Amino acid sequence: LLTWQKVAPTSLWYQMSPSLNMKILITLAIASALLGGWGGLNQTHLRKILAYSSIAHMGWMTIIISINPTMTLINLLIYIISTLNLFLALNFSSMTKIKTITSLWNKSTPMTIIIFLTLLSLGGLPPLTGFMPKWLILKELVTNDNVVMAILMALSALLSLFFYMRIIYATTLTMYPTSNNSKLQWFCPQTKTVNIIPPLTILSSLLLPLTPMFIILNY
Repeated sequence: LLTWQKVAPTSLWYQMSPSLNMKILITLAIASALLGGWGGLNQTHLRKILAYSSIAHMGWMTIIISINPTMTLINLLIYIISTLNLFLALNFSSMTKIKTITSLWNKSTPMTIIIFLTLLSLGGLPPLTGFMPKWLILKELVTNDNVVMAILMALSALLSLFFYMRIIYATTLTMYPTSNNSKLQWFCPQTKTVNIIPPLTILSSLLLPLTPMFIILNY
């Protein structure tokens, strides 16, 4: 729902991009990015955190659509891949809150690494895939003399990165109090299998070297 609900408005905006008012779009985009960042800071439910993350990412897509509509579609595609991968991983491990995700390392170490990489990618840290759309959007804003807007969007990304890091900290640097027997659960065979997670993880974390190709597609 967090991804598919963006397809319809983004398609409409893409078709109307030449006639959209850029000042209104920039205002809405900055408000969306800041609201998504601030709203997710004190959340403990993973679904609520990802909902506010969705609002913040919508701000990034909105601010660039009147300047470079193709970049909006690239951003949307990468966001859909990363979010789908994260939701599948969380569903596979049956995690719904930050306090329950602390036990994931004991149950499934590979899934912990997948969630770790996907969250960093959503946060836009290099050298992961999520860094590419943010970098290209900031580059387009600076090229079009919107330096202040680029700075505000970059600062708003730090808010989102903070609550991503909260999940990463709980996942990788803390250990839920467990008995010695339960610490070996991850050695047991998993009853559920999701074959699509490995290719989605590769796409959501290792596409940064393809950045020159996306730059060529924009021009």
